[in-house]
Amino acid sequence: MNATTYKQLGAHCDVVDGIAGTRFSVWAPNATEVSVLCDLNGWSHGQHWLKSSDTGIWSNFIPGIEDGMAYKFGVKTREGQLLQKHDPYAFYSEVPPKSASIVYDLAGFTWGDEDWLKRRTHSNPLKQPVSIYEVHLGSWKRPSDGRQYYNYRELAHMLVDYVQQIGYTHVELMPVTEHPFDGSWGYQTTGYFAPTSRFGSPHDMMYFIDYCHQAGIGVIMDWVPAHFPTDGHSLSGFDGTALYEHADPRKGFHPDWGTLIFNYGRVEVRDFLLSSARFWLDKYHFDGLRVDAVASMLYLDYSRKDGEWVPNVFGGRENLEAIQFLKDLNVTLHADFPGILMCGEESTAWGGVSRPVYTGGLGFGFKWDMGWMNDTLRYMRRDPIHRCHHQNELSFRMVYAFTENFMLPLSHDEVVHGKRSLLSQMPGDHWQQFANLRLLYGYQYTMPGKKLLFMGGELAQWTEWDHRTEIDWALQGHHYHDGIHRLIGDLNKVYKKYPELHQRDTTSDGFAWIQCDDWQNSVYAFLRVGDSPEDIAIVVLNFTPMVRENYKIGVPKPGFYAEIINTDAAIYGGSNVGNIGGVYSEVGNCHGQGQYVSLTLPPLGMLILRPASPKKPAIAGATPTKVLRSR
Repeated sequence: MNATTYKQLGAHCDVVDGIAGTRFSVWAPNATEVSVLCDLNGWSHGQHWLKSSDTGIWSNFIPGIEDGMAYKFGVKTREGQLLQKHDPYAFYSEVPPKSASIVYDLAGFTWGDEDWLKRRTHSNPLKQPVSIYEVHLGSWKRPSDGRQYYNYRELAHMLVDYVQQIGYTHVELMPVTEHPFDGSWGYQTTGYFAPTSRFGSPHDMMYFIDYCHQAGIGVIMDWVPAHFPTDGHSLSGFDGTALYEHADPRKGFHPDWGTLIFNYGRVEVRDFLLSSARFWLDKYHFDGLRVDAVASMLYLDYSRKDGEWVPNVFGGRENLEAIQFLKDLNVTLHADFPGILMCGEESTAWGGVSRPVYTGGLGFGFKWDMGWMNDTLRYMRRDPIHRCHHQNELSFRMVYAFTENFMLPLSHDEVVHGKRSLLSQMPGDHWQQFANLRLLYGYQYTMPGKKLLFMGGELAQWTEWDHRTEIDWALQGHHYHDGIHRLIGDLNKVYKKYPELHQRDTTSDGFAWIQCDDWQNSVYAFLRVGDSPEDIAIVVLNFTPMVRENYKIGVPKPGFYAEIINTDAAIYGGSNVGNIGGVYSEVGNCHGQGQYVSLTLPPLGMLILRPASPKKPAIAGATPTKVLRSR
């Protein structure tokens, strides 16, 4: 296993006998000839030859080809066909639709994130707040000066300022590896070692990440080892044979996406992918990877009918080679880069995705909780009058919530292909739609698990995401939309400030139901606990537009409970039903506790209460603010 092949293969600037040039190396074991095509030879085959070796690698030093020059490999197949291929290990590429590779010397960028990397080494993401802003760089913001895209450096300043304002801990970039088709959103990768040139050069991207780190923001990369496109200049049939893919379409062709599947059982292919993953953490200082479409890698029969797939050597449906690859991937990266976040997008009930390899798991740090996302959105789409019949759609999650280290995603996949924006999925009139969205976000931020929201969700967009334009910035300045934006910022502050909301996200001792079976009122209440006994929070959610007065919740200790978040507050666009900043507990048995608080529950609202000393003397049993109406 070799996860550093990017140091040997590809194009590397060099000086030999005082002459500047580039050393090229490419794996093409079944080719009969390989040469470099470039401006120096008029893009004609046969002038700048590469020499073959027993390993199937062709290499040579070519003088005169220097940093910034475009090139391709001329690969002659056994059948005599001449293919023009990009460099699988290229560090840079022409802006699509052009497809040549570009020689690029990665050295020379001065990093300033040493303190960040040192802190990351000693960090434990499982115990820390992780709230992620998922971004598609091409459609977050568009310039108004006629250019199609901003540069990585421009985006760094704009995005960091914005993310700091809202309070996210990380940004996650949808694939920024080179890809030919904008409509794939980057998920059909051709350059596994090249940042897309749409937004600038490799050094520009390094600047982006360095700037984020110096501002205290982590950067996660969406990475796609599950499949690759069939474009002629790419990996497909690279030397005239199925080199990176399987020759048998039952194993090598993906029916859903019309793409090719990597042959994970081939040493060189496995090393290629392991090296790609390590490359982004090594050379670009990414803080982790979100690995796309893991489920499609694990199952040989994924999205296939009987007879359309080939069983493994034991007659099963598990892709044994892909499983081993994922284990090697996580073991290697966690060993070399302590403190990183490795997130698996795995949509089935495969066990142990985020468990250590030595216990039989795949070794990811986190798994996206697709079950939580589906159940929650299904529930939230229901008219509140019907929610009482579906109480278990939310409570069921806690049956499995600690079987994995979960991340709770409201990602780009939930706001495309006719699904509508999150706001537009909410039922009710205009006011209720916003209230439901505030309630959804409050629920996400208080449930065990790390958080992820796709861009535009914080603006409460009415329209679903369109990669061809920017998110709807014109909504800023509108009362209800600004309220959602302000709520996200406050949820991030509270989530980071109070340990009970993040320290035990992945262990069952950090959560306990107080009330989950009040289906008549569609109310839930639960306790979150931190490592210290003093760090506790009570969360109460009312999923109907009815105000609930004198609603009793058992609490674990006597005293004053401050209302630190109320999603119905006027500053968020709500009706301002609440508890005048907090309530005192009263003696009495309730929910197995010896004391309780009597609350006014706001319509379609969430409360977070926390034991605290009141800022000024309060009268025990003071009447909460009452707004006697339903919404």
